[in-house]
Amino acid sequence: MAAEFPSVFAAVLHYGVNPDGSARTLLKETLDSLLKMTYTRVTIAVVDNGSTDGSLEMMCKEYPGVRLIENGANLGVGEGYNVGLREGVRCGADWVFLLNNDIIADPAMLSKMVEAGERDPKIGILGPKTYFSTEPTTFWYAGGKVNFFTGVISHRGIREVDRGQFDRTEDTGYVNGCAMLIRRSVIEAVGYLDKAFHPAYGEDADYSLRTLRAGFRLVYVPEAKLWHRVSASSGGGATPLKTRLKVEHNFLILRRYASWYHWLTIPWCLGALAVVFVVRELFRGNFRILGALGTGILSIFRKTT
Repeated sequence: MAAEFPSVFAAVLHYGVNPDGSARTLLKETLDSLLKMTYTRVTIAVVDNGSTDGSLEMMCKEYPGVRLIENGANLGVGEGYNVGLREGVRCGADWVFLLNNDIIADPAMLSKMVEAGERDPKIGILGPKTYFSTEPTTFWYAGGKVNFFTGVISHRGIREVDRGQFDRTEDTGYVNGCAMLIRRSVIEAVGYLDKAFHPAYGEDADYSLRTLRAGFRLVYVPEAKLWHRVSASSGGGATPLKTRLKVEHNFLILRRYASWYHWLTIPWCLGALAVVFVVRELFRGNFRILGALGTGILSIFRKTT
């Protein structure tokens, strides 16, 4: 593409410690797909959070054209992404594209996102139509919903088969951190992801809400397509740590952004959902998950008393 097209700095956050090299394989598949993108005014970088599985050696040998930024330690998702944001700003990029290390991009994905973003300078963050990699036509993300009356932050269309029901480019409640294309002026106005959400979960919703409050738009782009190996880099599925963090960080978001009248319904709705969750996990025998739920709830009470 010609030089007049906006410049993009794409930062892939990576953390590989498993001796089996599974994270290294994920990273290879991610980079292979990104290098096939049709949008050529892009710098691709891997922000490494202290990998010890040979990922760095593999990158240096097989991907000499991809920049490597070594943090030397696991900074968590938010602060790891912040390293990418800062480097994108330092390089003068018009857009910074934050990406997980467990995705497969459609070749036209970035072209479609930049095209949509350039239509309106008030568009601050964009997200692609995202499918489960194991079910290539089933939605994982088709826009985000933040319901302050129920206290639920969710993906629109999750686990629905794509029949064209979410094929319109439109504003959305939040953009998932799996793939966030962020305008540089948003970073300059809003700042960086909040360290309070360490090590993971909720930092994307918080940043989206801050961006909305700063007067920017969040936009879902269905022409841009992505396949996500959901939670593959963290072992997949629900874990005790993931459960506890989601409880604590969801509450932090509600405490920050919900109005007083939302709290008339939030406890009832979340309480009902908690009961359903407990019954389901009891039948599955996931007692460690239930313990993590209890720990997260107790942590909330401690912080509010």
